[in-house]
Amino acid sequence: MELNDANLQSLTEFLRKTLDPDPTVRRPAEKFLESVEGNLNYPLLLLTMLEKSQDTVIRVCAAVTFKNYIKRNWRIVEDEPNKVSDQDRTAIKANIVNLMLSSPEQIQKQLSDAISIIGREDFPQKWPDLLTEMVTRFRSGDFHIINGVLRTAHSLFKRYRHEFKSNELWSEIKLVLDTFALPLTELFKATIELCQTHAADVNALKVLFSSLTLISKLFYSLNFQDLPEFFEDNMETWMTNFHGLLTLDNKLLQTNDEEEAGLLELLKSQICDNAALYAQKYDEEFQPYLPRFVTAIWNLLVSTGQEVKYDLLVSNAIQFLASVCERPHYKHLFEDQNTLTSICEKVIVPNMEFRSADEEAFEDNSEEYIRRDLEGSDIDTRRRAACDLVRGLCKFFEGPVTAIFSGYVSSMLGEYAKNPGENWKHKDAAIYLVTSLASKAQTQKHGITQANELVNLNEFFVNHILSDLKSPNVNEFPVLKADAIKYVMIFRSQLPKEQLLQAVPLLISHLQAESTVEHTYSAHALERLFTMRGPNNTTLITPAEMAPFTEQLLNNLFKALALPGSAENEYIMKAIMRSFSLLQESIVPYIPTLIGQLTHKLLLVSKNPSKPHFNHYLFESLCLSVRITCKANPTTVSSFEEALFPVITEILQNDVQEFLPYVFQVMSLLLEIHSNSIPSSYMALFPHLLQPVLWERTGNIPPLVRLLQAYLEKGGASIAGSAADKIPGLLGVFQKLIASKANDHQGFYLLNSIIEHMPPESIIQYRKQIFILLFQRLQSSKTTKFIKSFLVFINLYCVKYGAIALQEIFDSIQPKMFGMVLEKIIIPEVQKICAVGITKVLTECPSMMDTEYTKLWTPLLQALIGLFELPEDDSIPDDEHFVDIEDAPGYQTAFSQLAFAGKKEHDPIGDSVGNPKILLAQSLYKLSTACPGRVPSMLSTSLNAEALQFLQGYLQAATVQLV
Repeated sequence: MELNDANLQSLTEFLRKTLDPDPTVRRPAEKFLESVEGNLNYPLLLLTMLEKSQDTVIRVCAAVTFKNYIKRNWRIVEDEPNKVSDQDRTAIKANIVNLMLSSPEQIQKQLSDAISIIGREDFPQKWPDLLTEMVTRFRSGDFHIINGVLRTAHSLFKRYRHEFKSNELWSEIKLVLDTFALPLTELFKATIELCQTHAADVNALKVLFSSLTLISKLFYSLNFQDLPEFFEDNMETWMTNFHGLLTLDNKLLQTNDEEEAGLLELLKSQICDNAALYAQKYDEEFQPYLPRFVTAIWNLLVSTGQEVKYDLLVSNAIQFLASVCERPHYKHLFEDQNTLTSICEKVIVPNMEFRSADEEAFEDNSEEYIRRDLEGSDIDTRRRAACDLVRGLCKFFEGPVTAIFSGYVSSMLGEYAKNPGENWKHKDAAIYLVTSLASKAQTQKHGITQANELVNLNEFFVNHILSDLKSPNVNEFPVLKADAIKYVMIFRSQLPKEQLLQAVPLLISHLQAESTVEHTYSAHALERLFTMRGPNNTTLITPAEMAPFTEQLLNNLFKALALPGSAENEYIMKAIMRSFSLLQESIVPYIPTLIGQLTHKLLLVSKNPSKPHFNHYLFESLCLSVRITCKANPTTVSSFEEALFPVITEILQNDVQEFLPYVFQVMSLLLEIHSNSIPSSYMALFPHLLQPVLWERTGNIPPLVRLLQAYLEKGGASIAGSAADKIPGLLGVFQKLIASKANDHQGFYLLNSIIEHMPPESIIQYRKQIFILLFQRLQSSKTTKFIKSFLVFINLYCVKYGAIALQEIFDSIQPKMFGMVLEKIIIPEVQKICAVGITKVLTECPSMMDTEYTKLWTPLLQALIGLFELPEDDSIPDDEHFVDIEDAPGYQTAFSQLAFAGKKEHDPIGDSVGNPKILLAQSLYKLSTACPGRVPSMLSTSLNAEALQFLQGYLQAATVQLV
């Protein structure tokens, strides 16, 4: 694409169309942009447009498009083509910083993000002058430019907060500190002076305070990994100024907005974070400054109101106290009983109250409420911070703190009892207090794993929780109901089994509650209870114990999906999946009704997939329905195909990319259930599965390979007969996969299935070419994974076609090639399939006995005995029922492996060989009868004593003797 006006004009038109609400206009424009983004100059056209266009909307749109283009394409992935030309890369890096700094704020933010994405890949090696270019702009005195630099530096350095320690990281941070730390400190001091000069100018203050907030964020990132020498030497400057800013109160910067945090609050929140970082990690160096920070932050907490805009500030301030109180160094600051009482009374209890803002979120923004309350993303909530402070105080003062709070809990529950209708918030706070007091250690998988001995959880459950669960009106006091459900869920490992069983039917009835939070919590609690382990690695709650409630459970779960706000509720769908998995064959009678509801739901969400976890659990539930029903009666597979194929066809036709990997797994599962033939409906699809476009997307590769393996296993002969013209296409897929380091093992899976299941005559003409391709890849890049897969393949080939065929095909490619492969690959890297293949090479290949290959016979036998006698890995993987999808190794955005579409491990040798050691002994015996005297003499002269001893054992077990 040339950099000219015509292209700029045409690109502008396409960008304008991508903003059109009408999908028939928008989608083609998006497809067009996708198709041209690989062209030379495309990113430069976007940058020209965002700089020169007269239309602000187009400028912003070009900036967003450019940032997304960089996000998708900048990283260079091994084995994949470079998506941005070197010429464009150089031009972008030469111009983007200038452009970012001279753009309006909206565009500046997008370009700043783009710079940090490029920086993550290229800085410092491929973009050494980035920092110096940025630092020189500090001298400009223009705070629009300075803030642009600070914002970019922040997005570039914030990854230091979560990167693992490494030498590479240390050297990068050292380079950054050498260039950046001094100018940043000078800027910090100058900005604080300017704040004093312009103390009465509100507009100037707004710009300066946003600079100070960014500087404070950069301080946090640069100090996170370790305490840099520079900052240790300049601690006085930084800490004195931070303390001054914490105690500053400028009336001009106070806002009337009750929701949105102002600049003053944001800056103070970040300073609390910085102080907490130093108190936790560098307590010795920070000790001289600590008392004044504790005083300042305490005063801040006592004087700050309950409005939502102060939430982040208050929670960070409380987190600071929490991190200080659990350090042995600072224990003395909290020892006094009056101090503890004061903290409990003035900081913890007020911040545990359920405010009207929380009530609004509970009712009107349930998704956000659940995310914060259940998933632990409530780091910045007052309640969570207060809870952490309780936990911190309990580390050294468990007795006194529990005593103080027990009084509060009793009085709160007393207030509630006087007038439940008016005072329900008192009970809510009491439950929250008990929970935070009792929880010492918690995991997502098991709930609370360690509890405070001084809190009687059982008694509290019976006296205060059960009554809310048993209340016949599930819609009354929904917040208290949600609290009660959450109590069962988080203390599930502490409560006795009979109380959990008592709770199950009550939780099932709460699935019908109108409140989204309440029925979501019920579904989540049930799902967590169903994954609890009982004796012998079984589930704690058994299908038999669930029998009386099965129908109501399934009914209420599916009805809950129809409640307003829960059409795509991932917790409900996960509970459906886990219920199916727990109940197993008990669900068979309900499946004919439920499968219709699941496929209808699939059809609806496929129109616009927006909830990845919900979709994942939906597919898992479909797979469970198929597996459980067909296990009892394999012929029912056809009724599943009738229900699923119309939806699957629509998903394939509309190319719903997010769903294709799932669809291929479901099809594999269905096809694998068939006995040995392929229905015509599958054969019609076969050619489409070989289309190159499907194989371009990495997420499709594992499930497509598995699907093709299912085709080959069920109908290798019918493919050879009716679709022989597709064999080159099949081998083309193999060739593409084998060339990639990331996917070569998938290529071998496919090749092994072709060798195992296709009639030999149908692929005879391709065999030599297959081996040549494999050798070319061995020469160009030899990895351990490739060699292991290659070993399995040649041994499978040997088992299938015989040892002579294997030796001949190697030597037909190049004379003496067979010996080179044995010596360089097989002997050093010897697995039941390898054992059988190697046994055949040793005993059924004449040239191993009578040519220059004979010298390799003993080392090969020794490698095989070594394989037999290596210790085996006997660790038992988790039963799939207990697997949490997010923890499963195959869960990622591109391809998510369905746990319940699991493929049975396939053994190509099967039962034909019981014990490979016995097979070796019998085969050696057969060989020794064919050439008497040779085998024992070869063994005695060159096999080591230990291997010989093992071999004697195999011969005795097989009751044979060598001659």
